[in-house]
This record gives sequence, C-alpha cells and structure tokens, in this order.
Amino acid sequence: MIKTIAILGAGHGGCAAEADLTLTGFNVRLHARNAERLAPLRAIGGVEVRGVHEGLVKLPCMTTSVAEAVEGADLVMLVVPSVAHETYAKELALLLTPDLPVFLNPGHTGGGLHFVEELRRAGYDKPVQTCETVTLTYICRMEAPSLVNIYSYTKRLDFAAFPGKNAQRLYELLKPVFGEIALASSVLETGLTNLNAVFHPPGMIMNAGWIEHTTGGFLFYREGITESIGRVTAAIDAERVATARALGIPALSFLEAFYRAGLTTRDAVESGSIARACRESEPNKFIKSPPSLNHRYVHEDVGFGLVAFSAFGALAGVKTPTIDSMIQLAGVATGNDFRATGLTLERMGLAHLSRERLPQFMETGTA
Repeated sequence: MIKTIAILGAGHGGCAAEADLTLTGFNVRLHARNAERLAPLRAIGGVEVRGVHEGLVKLPCMTTSVAEAVEGADLVMLVVPSVAHETYAKELALLLTPDLPVFLNPGHTGGGLHFVEELRRAGYDKPVQTCETVTLTYICRMEAPSLVNIYSYTKRLDFAAFPGKNAQRLYELLKPVFGEIALASSVLETGLTNLNAVFHPPGMIMNAGWIEHTTGGFLFYREGITESIGRVTAAIDAERVATARALGIPALSFLEAFYRAGLTTRDAVESGSIARACRESEPNKFIKSPPSLNHRYVHEDVGFGLVAFSAFGALAGVKTPTIDSMIQLAGVATGNDFRATGLTLERMGLAHLSRERLPQFMETGTA
C-alpha cells in the first residue's frame, strides 16, 4: 500500500500532484532541483490551489535533496519534462532499491525505456520497477509561482510498466492513487499514444510568427489550432498510427484518444476535424500559447516525441515524411539539431533489437 510519495519536480504537474495527493490523504514530499523554485512555496508553507480544489495546501517537506525526498517513500513519482529523465536517473541510481517503484507521470514517448537505460548507464544493475502514463494525470497550469489551477483530471489514462511483467501488480498498487488509469498492453502503446507530440509541434512551428509577435498572446488550443494546422496534425497522426499498427501495437486515432481522455466532444470527433476538437476542448479552453519557441512544446515534443516516432517508424518499416519534415522545420526555426539531441532507439536501449524481438524485451526487460 502506498502511503508516502516522493514527487520529483515542482512545476505544473508536481504542484498539482502535491496539492491533490496531500488532500487525498497521502504523505507527500516535494523536490525541486533549485532553491529558487521552492522559495515562493516555502514562503506560504505549501501551494495554493484552485479548480478541482480550493485553498492553501500545506506541505511540511519541500527539499532540493533527492535523497531526502526518496528516503522511506513507497513511490517515487517523476513529474518532469522528458529532457530531465537522464539527470534524475543518474541521481536515483544511487538511491533506488528493487522494491521501490518509480512512476513517470508522464512518460510521454519512450520515457520509461530511456529512464531505465540511463539507470543502467549510471551503474544501477538491480531489478527495476518503472511505470508510466502517456500524459499527465492532471490538466493544470501554474498561474503564479505558488498558485496552481487544476482544471480537471485526465480521463481513462493509459498506464503501462517496464518490464511489462510488473504491469498488473503496479497497476493494482497505483489504481487507488490515480483512479483514472487504465492498463495498456506495454510502454510501446503508451508511448505511441503521445498526443502532445502530435499537435504541439505543428501548433508551435506553424504559428511561429504569431507567437513571436504577441509573445503568446492568444489561446493556443482554441485559436491556434486552425483547420490547416489540424490537417498537418492529422497527417502526423496517420504516420503515428501506421507505425504502431506495423509494430502490432493498439492505436486509437488522435480524435478518439483526445475524446477518451475527456478533452473534447463526441460531435467534434464525428466531424473529423482536429481543429474543432481543440476548439471544443473544455479543459484546455483557457490555456494561453507559450511566449516563444523556446518551450517544452518544441524541445520536448519534437526532440523526445517526434524524433522517437520517427525512430519507431524506421524500426517498423513505415515512412514518416510529415513527422520528418516537422523535425527538420523545428530544428531550422530554433537552431537545434533535434535528431542529435533527441530520443533515439539507442538512448531508449533498443538499437540492438529487431522488430521481432521487441515484444520479449518489453515484457522481460532483456533481449
């Protein structure tokens, strides 16, 4: 039974989890990598929350020490961008024990695989218990340094474990904590259902002029995802779905997955329009655009989303021209070589595998 949770990451999701889980009755420790991030929270003794909860949630343990956060915890929960998984893996390699599960909330695409590979590279050679959701358990945003708005909970959230042999046990362990999780076939299914990587990059790159001119002065989902951007998103999505199916992985379309997560209306799905689905997304309706392209919607969702999609496409023998074009355009626009810095098969520990050997590796963690 989980009683004490170490939350590593004090951004939108970490603060939302701290508030929600504390109010649910769990003993929560909150970790941030620098004292400056914790300063406004320490000043009020916790985090102020609005939305599904209201008021100040006190938190006795806020720390910059991973060891202090993790000691005696029943669950370690990483609520950080994918780009931070390597850093935390190196620290946790010195602290983990085989019976302490790590929950990547979220894992996005290949996050759990990348995390375990970095644990191994850092010298951790014991059994691992990692699990992940494809996206964050909360629809939320920090509206001030110590104020988080939790708009809603993400519905029917796919959950998987690596190695897969631990999935049922970890699902039963976490279900009382996050009631909306639903067991998926593997971390390949959760990873290839990463909707953020499908619509954030075209929404950012195709709106680059608007973003830079207004410093994000518009509603990203309701106003920024127009019909033309929706069509590019649909092309990216078709390549993602084709890749998943070629690998024998269940895959819903963007529209069906968006609806199942509680993020749009059934009428929008039946219309076939991703733009309409975004306009009719009640949980996302107040979310503003990022102020620049220097944002996780590009760095994370291209480098650790689309690059991984492209890699899985190559492994599956599926061409991904729209995905590849978006990676190229994002790189040119931002001056980043996302294929060099992003999530490749090698960084996920899969470079030595053929498509036929993937299922065994997903289940056992060994080739």
